[in-house]
Amino acid sequence: MKLLPGAGKLNRLHGTIQTFAYILSSLVMSTQWSSSGWAEETGTSPLSTTGLESPLRQAPRVLSPKPLGVGRSIPDLAFTDIHGKQGTLSKLPGDQATVLAMTGTGCPLCKKYAPTLVDLERRYQDRGVSFVFLNPNESESIERLQTELKNKGFTGRYVRDDEESITRSLDVKTTTEVFVLDKNRTLVYRGAVDDQYGFGYSLDAPRETYLADAIDAVLDDRQPVIQATSSPGCEMFYQTDRPEPRATEVTYHNRISRILQRHCVECHQDGGVTPMSLTNYEEVRDYAGMIRSVIDRGVMPPWFAAPNETSSQAETTKEGSLSSRERHALLWANERMLDDSERVDLMSWVEADAPEGDPADAPEPRSFVDGWMIGKPDAVFEFPQAIPIKATGILNYKTVTIETDLDQDRWIQAIEIVPGDRRVVHHALAFVLPPNANRSERREAIDYWGIYVPGNSTQVYPPGYARYLPKGSTLKFQMHYTTMGEATEDKTKIGLIFADSPPKYEVKTANITNPYLSIPAGAERHKVDASIRVPSDIQLIGYLPHHHLRGTACRYELTTVDGDSEVLLDIPRYDFNWQLFYRYTEPKLIPKGSRLTFTGWYDNSTNNPSNPDATRSVRWGEQTFEEMHVGYIEYIVPNNRTVADSTNANGDASAKPPRATFLDLLDVNGDGELTKDEVRERMPSRTESVLRFFDMLDRNRDGKLDKEEAARLQRGR
Repeated sequence: MKLLPGAGKLNRLHGTIQTFAYILSSLVMSTQWSSSGWAEETGTSPLSTTGLESPLRQAPRVLSPKPLGVGRSIPDLAFTDIHGKQGTLSKLPGDQATVLAMTGTGCPLCKKYAPTLVDLERRYQDRGVSFVFLNPNESESIERLQTELKNKGFTGRYVRDDEESITRSLDVKTTTEVFVLDKNRTLVYRGAVDDQYGFGYSLDAPRETYLADAIDAVLDDRQPVIQATSSPGCEMFYQTDRPEPRATEVTYHNRISRILQRHCVECHQDGGVTPMSLTNYEEVRDYAGMIRSVIDRGVMPPWFAAPNETSSQAETTKEGSLSSRERHALLWANERMLDDSERVDLMSWVEADAPEGDPADAPEPRSFVDGWMIGKPDAVFEFPQAIPIKATGILNYKTVTIETDLDQDRWIQAIEIVPGDRRVVHHALAFVLPPNANRSERREAIDYWGIYVPGNSTQVYPPGYARYLPKGSTLKFQMHYTTMGEATEDKTKIGLIFADSPPKYEVKTANITNPYLSIPAGAERHKVDASIRVPSDIQLIGYLPHHHLRGTACRYELTTVDGDSEVLLDIPRYDFNWQLFYRYTEPKLIPKGSRLTFTGWYDNSTNNPSNPDATRSVRWGEQTFEEMHVGYIEYIVPNNRTVADSTNANGDASAKPPRATFLDLLDVNGDGELTKDEVRERMPSRTESVLRFFDMLDRNRDGKLDKEEAARLQRGR
């Protein structure tokens, strides 16, 4: 008699498969749409996604040291620290080496690296190494810097280099650059502290420790192996003699301030989601070099949708051809692109030495609501306990639940999620768990109900649109936190405004998901897609693509029953740091029977600086070191809910359909039986592990799994 494998082995199989099965089941349950398939391949991306060596992510690069002055003698530079005490490099106490470290309180990467610099200073303080910290930003007050000194724990001399005499002498490139001098003041290393942080990524620990390695080399009387690197940070801006602008010239007050008010200061303000404020001339001048850099790289303002040439809304008007930005403005309600004239004026202003102009030309300062942007909420729910956030490294996703106390079903007109500490909340997704939800139903709530991303914390629906919230529901939050150089805590809250009456249309979310993805180790352009068929006419109102650190590009496509195809949204450069929602100006009709496909491209190679580990294959998981392939869509349908209908708020208004079985999800031809060929087609990356147990489940040995045999797997028996 053939013995069955142990229960533990079967449970492991069950756990592996059901993790994915419940995700697909939730799609069937919540939308009654059918999954059309999933696919993966490693190869070349389409034309719009071939540029995956994206400037959105930048890590330090090893550079040739000679052109950067490594090996030259550094003058005995004089300085006055923020306590008013004068000094020179030759009078510093360290007799073996000197580290000159750029820093600041505004640049996000400076803030992240502050604890690292403090740790290095302490490590070498008894080994004859002196640290001098240089802040080039005139807009940062002495009082602010003294507070920074106290809070961070710097013990070396801290200098605000107002006149840029030291930074010019060193030819500093960015606000994170460090310089190592030997005891004869010979420059032996310049570049990054390490590779833990860069543009568009963070690591839990550095892989390369450039500064520490260079100091150790000096103390051992040898040359550093690596003598120069680039140093991702805010680019320096060196102003010549303050120019007097011509009458017709673009100045900060007559033009630049207005562009920044329109596109930037919503986030770049005191107390905003970024540490860098851009609300006055001094602040903007300090970061003029960085402004030039992010505009040139297409990083800011954050908007990554490619022009949609196929949309009838985005082609031409009777006046003629439209620019990319004009096409975006017609198609997307929340587009953030600079128009051509704004881009030209910003870049030419920086190149002209950033003239200030006449304050009489300035616009009125932009004001922001103190408190709720949606107005006074009808209901507010807050995290029961604060979430502690560490100072450095990365954090896994946190899940927080809040029990609501609503005594009746509610239609929600507006939603706002407000972080307790905006500096550390990368994004937040809120889900609705129906009352009395069992464990399976709690796991199945994967279609978000509310969302917070930097620069977009509100969902305000027009009259006649609303989301549904059953009484007694639980709000489940998925929180992604990021560190910012100091420990803190967060206690996020959500505010809701009730609709005055039941809406004409209900707003819902669905997802196009491939939980079976498996990205091979080292794969640079791995393609994954998923698709669903639309069961009835719907109207799409927007998209939210979601990947983790290896996602580099994605695309939504429509194929009608007649075979016509259309690219709905193309994102050739996906940035995990900006979980952007792309909202239509007008709903887009998707005909019944159409297929919606979501395709993503992933970089699991060493060329991806945000890749936690290029040596391992990556599969589905909630944490950032794992991966996801989720194309969220928001859509509206006529409101058909009845009184006291408390079904899944993320799902359909009609009677709750039966739970989809594992067979339902993998049965390609819909004959009610599962064959090995269908397993191979539906689960190409896990065929071997699933087929290993196929014969065990096939009790009648007919080479197929019927509904009863497949149900045993669903039940874990």
